[in-house]
This record gives sequence, C-alpha cells and structure tokens, in this order.
Amino acid sequence: MSNTRPIQLLPIFHIPEIRPGDDLPRILIAAAKKSDLSFRPNDILVLAQKIISKSENRLIDLTTITPSKRAIDLAAASGHDRNRKDPRLVEIILRESRRIVREHPVLIVETHHGFVCANAGVDQSNIPGENLVSLLPHNPDASARKIAQALRKLTRKKIAVIISDTFGRPWRLGLTNVAIGAYGIAPLQDLRGSRDAHGKALHATVIATADELASAAALAMPKSAAIPAVIIRNFAFASSTAPATSIIRPPNADLFR
Repeated sequence: MSNTRPIQLLPIFHIPEIRPGDDLPRILIAAAKKSDLSFRPNDILVLAQKIISKSENRLIDLTTITPSKRAIDLAAASGHDRNRKDPRLVEIILRESRRIVREHPVLIVETHHGFVCANAGVDQSNIPGENLVSLLPHNPDASARKIAQALRKLTRKKIAVIISDTFGRPWRLGLTNVAIGAYGIAPLQDLRGSRDAHGKALHATVIATADELASAAALAMPKSAAIPAVIIRNFAFASSTAPATSIIRPPNADLFR
C-alpha cells in the first residue's frame, strides 16, 4: 500500500489528569473536539501507557509496601545515598517480573507480559504525589481493544489504537517509544517474498510497524507537555486483531537469550 497524502501527527490537547475509573474514550473525544479535531475512519490513535494505567488503577502507594530481603539487598547494591533505589520500589518491580535479566547498573527484567525493560515499567514520573507509582496495564492489548471498540461505538468510525511506552535499547543510546498494546492494526508487516525498488527479492524483512508508529507519535508527545494522545492520519495500514505481544521474540528465536 502507498500513501497519497502526507502522514499527519495530530496531538490531542486538553486531556485532564486521568483518575482511576475515568471513561477514557469519552474524555478523548471531548478533548479532541476542544483541540478542533474529530476522528476519521482509519485514524490511528496512539496513547501513552500512563493514562491507561491511571484509568485502570494500576497505581500503588509505596507506603503500603513491605520490601522483601531480596528487594532490600538489590536496593542496597543499586547505588549510594540519593542514587540508591527505594527498597519498596524494588519490591514492586520484582512482583511485576518473571525474571531478572541484569541487576546492575540498571535493573533489567522480563515482565509478566514478556517485555524486557528497565524496572518492569514501574514509574514515578507524571504521577501526582510523592509515594505513588504506576505499573504497566495488566493486558495492554486488551486495553487497546476496549478503547478501539468504544471509540467505534461512540464515533461510528473505525479507529486503530496503539498503546506506547518508552524503552531503552541495549546497543544504542537514547530512549524510544514502542508499542506495548495494539488493536485494529497489524503490529508487523512481513515483506518477505516481495521485491525491493530494484526488483531484488526480500528474504528477511519484517517491519515493526506498530513500534515505528509509536515512535513517530512520541515526537508530538513531549515529556513535559502533558500530551498523552496523538492521532496519526493518512498512514495506509492493514487492519488486524493481532496483538502487540506478537512483536516479542519467542525464546527459540531470541538471538541473545
């Protein structure tokens, strides 16, 4: 498929602080209207993971956590004085993890979803209060599906949804956004068997489309600007119900496990 119109990144402003139980689809529609936007068929809505976690009450108060000995030991080894991790935070990270991939200098784990990332996605940024932390959604793909289906019901438009989060990369500096949840769009585009512009056969090219869209949308989501939603318009894509977890390499295809 080719695009005949320029791809647009349209940030949605006027989104209030999201609280547990909030009706995100209705809030997003109202905020889009205030931003002089309306949803169109085949728009792709990219949402920052944090507002999903807030609406689903994936928040924990550190004052309610008693750290285990393992968490205390890991925290003690994580640094000195102000750089040392809070043992309660480490305890939450351990609870959200299948296994520890690396302990130092950054705690890298595999989450219960299968994501390999720093701190299991447990985060204190963009959360009100001193002791609250947010966790990743239980099932980001299910969250994306729920929002996409609600938006379709409310707008009568078919809209794909991507839930994005910020990940580091082992061989490159800097952070980038990736898709941790998706609905309505194929997360991967398999080009194997097709030909490039010079007629050469492609043998290994599988594009992580959802990740590339999540990263593109992040350009319109400055970390300090409180813009957790971006509409991507005029991007031609294949409709699909395949989950974003299909991007995760299975163990038998993991080149570095």
